[in-house]
Amino acid sequence: MNEENLKIYNSLSGQKEFFKPIQPNRIGMYVCGPTLYSEPHMGNMRTFINFDLIYRYLLVLGFDVKYVRNITDAGHITNSAGDEVDSIGKAAKAEQKQSLEIVYKYNVKFQALQNLYNMLPPSIEPTATGHIQEQIEIIEKIIANGLAYIVNGSVYFDVKSYSEKFQYGILSGRKIDELAEETRDLNAQEEKRFFADFALWKKSNPDDMQIWRSPWGDGNPGWHIECTAMSTKYLGLTFDIHGGGMDLKFPHHEDEIAQSCGALGCSPANVWMHANMLEVNGQKMSKSFGNYFLPMEIVDGTSELFDKPFSPNVIRFSMMQAHYRSTMDISNESLLASEKGFIRLMDAVKSLESLPAEKESSIDVKALTESFYTAMSDDFNTPILTANMFEAVKFINSCKDGKATISAKDLELLKTEMNRFIFDVLGLKKEEGGSDNRLTPVMDLVLELRQNARTNKDWTTSDQIRDGLAKAGIVVKDGKDRTEWG
Repeated sequence: MNEENLKIYNSLSGQKEFFKPIQPNRIGMYVCGPTLYSEPHMGNMRTFINFDLIYRYLLVLGFDVKYVRNITDAGHITNSAGDEVDSIGKAAKAEQKQSLEIVYKYNVKFQALQNLYNMLPPSIEPTATGHIQEQIEIIEKIIANGLAYIVNGSVYFDVKSYSEKFQYGILSGRKIDELAEETRDLNAQEEKRFFADFALWKKSNPDDMQIWRSPWGDGNPGWHIECTAMSTKYLGLTFDIHGGGMDLKFPHHEDEIAQSCGALGCSPANVWMHANMLEVNGQKMSKSFGNYFLPMEIVDGTSELFDKPFSPNVIRFSMMQAHYRSTMDISNESLLASEKGFIRLMDAVKSLESLPAEKESSIDVKALTESFYTAMSDDFNTPILTANMFEAVKFINSCKDGKATISAKDLELLKTEMNRFIFDVLGLKKEEGGSDNRLTPVMDLVLELRQNARTNKDWTTSDQIRDGLAKAGIVVKDGKDRTEWG
């Protein structure tokens, strides 16, 4: 499978397209990174893990990828209603710390999470505070092109003037008339000439904790301008892929396009990719729903939403069970299923090392391994990939049981591709021990003793066994016909 067969869903066109990089065999990819006013929640991590997977597969295909993922450590975040909030400043005041302390604290946490979930570091990880001058220069170009105006030391993007030359809403499909209904009466809204205008630079307030000098007076940049400045600085005026979470499609990415067209005359990226949201137990993750948790809480077992801790490998593998463009529901049951699947996968890889080679294979192993590439080259379809890999697991187990055969050549091919897709593409790591087969007969005995206690209505002993196993991270589930553990 070569890179010419790669298809990617482009949010800009609303369809899958055969991917052709601007420069042969080279890709420039920009992904919106974390905003450092709090620890990333699991929904944020899903986006970063998905783009890590995409980055990994592009590398496996042989592309030279320059992957830029920014860090937002300054600026006013703007929501869909146009509300501009200094989130880092708010967090600093709440914790009675300086802004730099907040930024450093949460960057350390994010880098630790990146390592924990086995994400490859990007090629470049620029910060907004390190690129204030570049942001000012982009704003100056927009003003010079007549698409921004200055009011009381703040600078606003002129959406109405822009719409006479370019299409505002080209990415999100939003129409300007519809935006009026979403825009509330906000502080400084009276400074705008048009309700849909957005801030490029905000004049500082006396209580602002981050302030920079500019040609328009002291202040700080708007949220959107940093990505326009940093993406074009490191990847050029137009690059291959721009990615982020679905929640950034509007207004953030829409306004990035407007800024690039307004300053540089062209859209920043050829392909726009958006990872979808995370749901917990069938609901959108939200503190108000009581289903909100942080990435470390699921690993150390401190979240009440899950019966036991789960390893980062299992959590990462569970992310691959949903397509990156689909919503994903994470629950105790889904993680238990992913844990069993992960163990099966690791056991199969281990079995490959001692599998006997025969004269010929009983199936077409080359076609099986090519199906891995076919799935991933179809817009990074990890659910199909994992399904195809479990077909390989079934075949490996059949060979192990003497019910199927594999030639020496095919055995080497299967080893190579299984290892490549498990470790290099999916980004999983080997765990010492895997599923220790010695535990199975022990658990059979323990569950038999528990079943005897239940039969004799000795509920105290039955519950003690169940609770003791739970403390060891082993969950017992009583079904209609049998009891399972995992």
